[in-house]
Amino acid sequence: QVQLVESGGGLVQTGGSLRLSCAASGRTFSSYTMGWFRQAPGKEREFVAGISRSGGNQYYADSVKGRFTISRDNAKKAVHLQMNSLKPEDTAVYYCAASYLGTLVGKYDYWGQGTQVTVSS
Repeated sequence: QVQLVESGGGLVQTGGSLRLSCAASGRTFSSYTMGWFRQAPGKEREFVAGISRSGGNQYYADSVKGRFTISRDNAKKAVHLQMNSLKPEDTAVYYCAASYLGTLVGKYDYWGQGTQVTVSS
């Protein structure tokens, strides 16, 4: 089992950048595919980015491709989401998620509490 805690959210202007971090607890972090999701008010939660267990493969939603970068540090049990060129439509609660031995776009089993990102126009 893994526990996830996000940090790094906040208020930023259009075109700005933020870096989200997710700290994981547990002994087998490298066994988890990691992902970031987001949920805007009145909308369903959507996939943003995923990274394989080794960090060698990443997958992005079309809406963030070229602007967001997901990375992980297995030694520090952390995953990050670097968000550049932010737009108002990126405003949402961002969630870190983990999938034990899972695929990048498969089912995620564990979730953090979320961190708010607000992009002002």
